Amino acid sequence: MMTLHTVTGNLIPKPPFDFAKTLNFLGHFRPAMGEQAIGEGVLTKAIMCKGRVVVFRLASSGTVEAPELVYTLYTEDDLDEISQREALERIRFFLSLADDLQPFYAVGQDDPAFASVIDDLYGYHQVKFLTPFENACWAILSQRNSMSVSRGMKDRLTTHYGSGLKVDGIQYYGFPEPSQLAIADEAELNRVIGNRWKTAGILSVARAFDQVDEDWLYTAPYQSVETWLRSIKGIGAWSASFILLRGLGHMNQLPVAEKWLLEAARRTYGQPTLTMDDLARLAKPYGDYAGYWAHYLRAAI
Repeated sequence: MMTLHTVTGNLIPKPPFDFAKTLNFLGHFRPAMGEQAIGEGVLTKAIMCKGRVVVFRLASSGTVEAPELVYTLYTEDDLDEISQREALERIRFFLSLADDLQPFYAVGQDDPAFASVIDDLYGYHQVKFLTPFENACWAILSQRNSMSVSRGMKDRLTTHYGSGLKVDGIQYYGFPEPSQLAIADEAELNRVIGNRWKTAGILSVARAFDQVDEDWLYTAPYQSVETWLRSIKGIGAWSASFILLRGLGHMNQLPVAEKWLLEAARRTYGQPTLTMDDLARLAKPYGDYAGYWAHYLRAAI
């Protein structure tokens, strides 16, 4: 039996932070189902860091108002300090540990219809995709596709091109990095995915993300990144908005109109005839937290 190398430590989220709410969301987040283990207040999941797979395990050791997460990183070989920092930064970003919810809550408590949503989700920080590239690939796979078929495509893509590591008898796979898919043979990739249009889209996304400076994606203005995303084959207005919110954490913009968001707002505000213009009006007081408002509506469904 292989002996794994481990690194342990603590992460301090910005309070309030409720890890139970994180796990509850992940347990219902269908794009990631089957890729992680959730149980007894513990999350175990894999990520790729510069070509190597790292499995991380998180457990809460604090409270909602004084949060703390204990982490363990598992690898086949020693993890150098640079790789450790990269893995931990991805985890922090994935779970939005640095997000300050207090200004958002202050506005929401003055919104009578939405205040109950805050009460129910108090301490929940947005759970993103682990990387914007994974988010972009999911946007391609899920377009005009059923959830079950999209999940099957993603599972095959992950196990075929990603890397796996067994921890406590369970095999965890990290979603492949852009460099791994950018050089994939198109015919082989199509055999894995089983759809020529989506194969072309995945290759286009992989080649674009492989060439871009990832730091630029996180730091450039919203409109600049949106323009870049929409230059990629298969990425339209909806997909770009989706990636900017759920893969890059831009919470200052409403996502492009979706049926689920309108339905969630109608239910929360008790207005069955609510329009998209009404939605924009309701979101306006939230300013830079408009995306969080929309995400909370979605998470409350």
